[in-house]
Amino acid sequence: MDHKTNIHELKELIKEFCEKRDWDQYHAPKELAIGISTEAAELLEIFRFKDEKQQKELFENPKIKEHIEEEVADTFYFILRFCQMNNINLTEVLMKKLEKNNEKYPIDKIKGSNKKYTELEE
Repeated sequence: MDHKTNIHELKELIKEFCEKRDWDQYHAPKELAIGISTEAAELLEIFRFKDEKQQKELFENPKIKEHIEEEVADTFYFILRFCQMNNINLTEVLMKKLEKNNEKYPIDKIKGSNKKYTELEE
């Protein structure tokens, strides 16, 4: 389904959902940013104190996998709503950020490494 849906359509679905409930009044930038952070923290909490093997096993349990998927959806919902409410073109800003990261993380210097760009040798 991902390949059939575009970002604009998702933003419009969320806009309609929220407008029908008169939620625009509660969706100031700060409130939506808090929502993004809160939902991302709830996703992180599922993996807390789990080693790599245990993390992979979480996806084998249908109930836990569903919980993970719900937290991902909640986080994505708030990101989309934040962009929709504040006229942010998510595709455009992501492409710009990828361009910047391509410069910060040149393949010949970073391939196979998880160093931050500030740790790379000149």
